[in-house]
Amino acid sequence: MQEYFSPVDVADFNGSKNYAETSYGKIINAYKKGEEFPDLDGVHLAIIGVQEDRKALNNEGCGLAADYVRENLYKLFQGNYSAKIVDLGNIRKGNRIEDSYFAVSDVLSQLLKKNIIPVIIGGGQDLTYSNYLAYQKMEQTINIVAVDSAFDIGDGDAELNSESYLSKIILHKPNILFNYSNVGYQTYFVDQNSIELMNKLYFDAHRLGALRKNMEDVEPIVRNADVVTFDISAIRQSDAPGNGNASPNGFYGEEACQITRYAGMSDKLTSIGFYEINPAFDTNKQTAHLVAQMIWYFIDGYYNRKKDYPIVDKSEYTKYRVSITNHEHEIVFYKSNKSDRWWMDVPYPVNHQIKFERHHMVPCSYSDYETACRDEMPDRWWQTYQKLG
Repeated sequence: MQEYFSPVDVADFNGSKNYAETSYGKIINAYKKGEEFPDLDGVHLAIIGVQEDRKALNNEGCGLAADYVRENLYKLFQGNYSAKIVDLGNIRKGNRIEDSYFAVSDVLSQLLKKNIIPVIIGGGQDLTYSNYLAYQKMEQTINIVAVDSAFDIGDGDAELNSESYLSKIILHKPNILFNYSNVGYQTYFVDQNSIELMNKLYFDAHRLGALRKNMEDVEPIVRNADVVTFDISAIRQSDAPGNGNASPNGFYGEEACQITRYAGMSDKLTSIGFYEINPAFDTNKQTAHLVAQMIWYFIDGYYNRKKDYPIVDKSEYTKYRVSITNHEHEIVFYKSNKSDRWWMDVPYPVNHQIKFERHHMVPCSYSDYETACRDEMPDRWWQTYQKLG
């Protein structure tokens, strides 16, 4: 693994000589110049920079982002937990872009096998495709949640880039994608044909305006993810100017941190990536500082996981049964006595038991239970049922 990485030159970071003992600059075991590659035994999280940005449309230069984010992250203080984090350095650009994709996929695959969660700092969002390929060797279907102002479907016949990676994932064989969820799309950036495709595939997409009315609705969406891919252009330009495709509208910085904390708290999530951060456009390193805080919230969420998913011991949950008129299935809800979080049990064919057993227990909210009590079918339940069938 070490052969893919270049070490971090922490000495170049502002304030590196004065790190407090409880700051991440002291706590994170980083691959530094002149030092050994970090030992991965007992590690929970691994920070990885990726310098590949050749397919980041209108945003070349984002491959330099990782060190700018690190400089700010290392100054932040650890919360009330004992973090076991390594920083493996930066995956260098390959001679060909395919070499970079292979390197990222190989590194992530090795980390996932060790139950270490990669925290990727890109680079272009096309690297999500490499992240996806890392799960192939695990032979399990996965869910991807993209925090993005658009769907990045592009043209299925076009080459892979930051605006077409999703179509490459959908068309890839063998296909291991069970569900894709978009969080925060803005309608004027999305072709109506793309919205129709989302519906046909029973994927779910959530408009920025609808989510901002109640940010807690994001939690069950993110709780269902194996992979979260965060395009920094989903954040409004005034809060995150460091992006060649920045827009006046988007999530506020505080909301972005809330989303990443939800991601950290998800027992199911096993990798997260932050992409399209471009230092060339970043006023006063504002975006790098925000992403550092977003990673801080992700780490904080991870160390506050409730370990109540997947459900094993039903005695730790309150079970609710709701019958829907004119529907052949009743809906079974479970509420965790530990975290007060909700799930729906969606039935699936016996012959698909092994393939889909990770997906039949669907994270939901109390509002989904209220919907069922009004004799209405929750959208989350119906979409999952269609895919399981």
